Order: sequence, then structure tokens, then C-alpha cells
Amino acid sequence: MSANLDPLNPTTAKKMYLDERSHEVAEATLQSHAYRLKQFVQWCEQDGIDNMNDLSGRDIHRFRVKRRNEDELATASMKSQLATLRLFLRFCASIDAVEPGLDERIILPTTTAKDAREVLLPKDQADEILAYLERFQYATLEHALIGVLWHTGLRVGAAVGLDNRDYDPDEQYLRLVHRPDEGTSLKNKIKSERMVALSSPICDILDDWLSIKHPGKVDEFDRTPLFATSRGRLSRNRARSIAYQFTRPCVYENKCPHDRDIETCEYRPTEYAYGCPSALSPHPIRRGSITYHLQSDTPERVVSDRMDVGRDVLDRHYDQRTEREKVNQRRRYIPDK
Repeated sequence: MSANLDPLNPTTAKKMYLDERSHEVAEATLQSHAYRLKQFVQWCEQDGIDNMNDLSGRDIHRFRVKRRNEDELATASMKSQLATLRLFLRFCASIDAVEPGLDERIILPTTTAKDAREVLLPKDQADEILAYLERFQYATLEHALIGVLWHTGLRVGAAVGLDNRDYDPDEQYLRLVHRPDEGTSLKNKIKSERMVALSSPICDILDDWLSIKHPGKVDEFDRTPLFATSRGRLSRNRARSIAYQFTRPCVYENKCPHDRDIETCEYRPTEYAYGCPSALSPHPIRRGSITYHLQSDTPERVVSDRMDVGRDVLDRHYDQRTEREKVNQRRRYIPDK
């Protein structure tokens, strides 16, 4: 336990948190938070944790496992539970009750490997999101980033590591380069280096982003990032926040599939978007893109090379086609005679 922390029991911490949030959120939201944190406080009491100072990442993991296995929470409920706990721990860190950064150890959500494999951004939903961005946020950082992630299936780390010089508007491709000494490495190092072809519509977005709205900032290595903010290179965390923000149905179609009031929903503010049960991180965008390419009859070898993913991994973790879809696609390659 850090000497800089002040002792505080979980029940009092919960009361202080709810009092703080009562000035920011609707009563219904506050009640939801109170119920979720009640589960956590009861668990602390049962587990002998009477001082928030003593809470560790391992404790958080045990609570998560308990709620998942013993209480059998559904994925959406689990995500809401942990998102609220993350906000609570962030508040506790601000009043010196827990170590700073403890909230960041909470992983949202997924409950099982099967769930993780099945979470993806479908083509129709991607189209709706991009249509919304095309209309209301054309050629912004958000539009350019999500457009590229969906079109190319790049990992978020590879995307934020791109420089302006890596984009060729004439030949219409992106050049992926492993630059570990400058903070932008690729997952499979040199083996991940490649050129990724782009469509004309994506190039139009990138051209307008670069010529009109790009802030022109350089990073600490004097490189000009393709995806930049007013502070420099777009961070992975900010890129994930953008994905969470624009994959919420309340944003791109003004509807909530969870029967919540959009205006008062606790996950409406951008900084809390990750807590929405429908919000997706960049990886499901990549998974959805890969699946769409496969469903569009793109040969597996081409998808494997383009997305930098092995054929075995492609089949095990990304390919969401049904067996019927696969056999019907293979049938097209069978000679008539």
C-alpha cells in the first residue's frame, strides 16, 4: 500500500462517489450505479476488504470472475457492471483512496473466448456509421480513421503509426513500415511491412483530410503522422475512444437498442462511450472487415496478405462465415465439366 493513500472503507467510498455523480447524471443513472456498486461493496465485505487502499488488480480480477461465473452475468450486463466500477475506481484514485491507474486494469468485457470471436462490426452497420460521418463529419480525423480501419482491416497500432509519406494518393496505397526505434512498431515486425491498396472513395477522404483538416503537427521524431491531433500523433487510446464513440447506435442512427434515454444515458458523453453495451473497440472493426472481405469472395490468400494474419489464425479467430456460405463460395470455383 502506498504511503500517499488515505484509508477509506468501500461503503463510504461508494457514498462519496454517488454524491459526486449526483450533480452530473440523471436520477435513474445514479440508481443504476448504486445497484452495481452495491454488488462490489458486498463482495468486498465478504472477502474481507475493508480498506480501499488495499485493493489490487488481482482483487479486481477475482471480482470479475465471481460475477461472471457464479452470478452468470450476460455479456452486456457484465460490461455495464465493469464500466461503472472503472468510473468508481477512477474517482477513488482522485481522492487518494486507491493507486492511480487501477481503473485501467479493468478489461471490458468479454466473458469467453467464444464471445470475443463473435464480436464484430457487420457490413451494414459499418455502412451506416460511414454514411453518418460522410454527412456530418466529412474528412475529419474520425471519418478518415474509421474509414481506413474498415476498408483495410488494419490493426489500430499499425494505423496510428502511419505517416503522411506512407500514403501515396496517386498509386492509391498505404505503406506499412516497422519503425520500433521511433515508437511505431508493427505486430509481426519486418514481416508486417507491406503495401495496402486503397479504393478511390477512401483516397478522396484522405486527400481532403490532409489538405483541409489535418493539423499539420509532427511527433517527437519530427515525423508528420497521417492521423494527427493538435498535440501530435494520434494515440492508440484516443483511436480506441473514437471507435467506441461512433459504434454506438445512438450516434449514427439516433436509437438506443438498450431502451435507455439517449439524452440522460450515462454513456452518452464521449469519455464514457466505452461503457455502452453496443460500443466496439477497433478490433471488432478489423474482424468485421476481414469477414466482409471473405464473404465478398476475396481469396483467403489475398485477405491473409492484406490484413497481415496467418491462414490458420484467419480461420480460427476472424472468419465468421457460416459453413453454408463457405461451401457455396467454393462451388463457384468448380468447373462445370
